[in-house]
Amino acid sequence: MSLPRVILAILLPPLAVLDRGCGSVIIVSLLTLAGWVPGVIGALVILNKNETP
Repeated sequence: MSLPRVILAILLPPLAVLDRGCGSVIIVSLLTLAGWVPGVIGALVILNKNETP
């Protein structure tokens, strides 16, 4: 997780997880609509996940 990605997750959470798939974008968008803080937390959690199989 890089610093520009973290800043993007704080400012515009759905855009930060755009490359993680449609499901992640929908989840973070719904969380952001529910409130800005849940959207930021959701984006940071998704960005922090490892992609190793």
